[in-house]
Amino acid sequence: MSDRTYDELAVERAIKERFGIDADIRQAVLFRVPVGPLNEATLFLTSKKQLFLYVVGKSKLVFSDIKKIVFAMGLKADTYIPPKGRPDYFNEVGRAKFCEVFPGRKNISEEDLIFYKTLAPYNPALVLISEVRDGHVYQYDSDSNTNWRVGARFAYRRIKTS
Repeated sequence: MSDRTYDELAVERAIKERFGIDADIRQAVLFRVPVGPLNEATLFLTSKKQLFLYVVGKSKLVFSDIKKIVFAMGLKADTYIPPKGRPDYFNEVGRAKFCEVFPGRKNISEEDLIFYKTLAPYNPALVLISEVRDGHVYQYDSDSNTNWRVGARFAYRRIKTS
């Protein structure tokens, strides 16, 4: 087995432990590419033809950082997968952060939590991708004038069925 195969198995195992999803990597589109000065991402197709983005960083990443990374890479997110065993993770953290700022408020609506959900720690992150916007997937490059360059050419659009 090559080192790449071992690395793919390590990513599969990390996803299984953190998110409880069996992600059988069939094809790695981008593998451990930089998406920031201290962050890297793996974009891969599973055997069920689902496209996932796995982001891990040495810095503290929050939900809003992951949203920005997904957008800058030229991807469109379908679902942000919460940690294993916590299906309401983003709402829980958003409610807790909101209550820290406004301890006296009792009636908290969904609109009140929109911003505070983005402050949830999210490292590592797993995102189900619905489409690649323009057929290019970008990666971080500090030498580029936009800080992003084409990492791979890849066409993908997930068609929802009922």
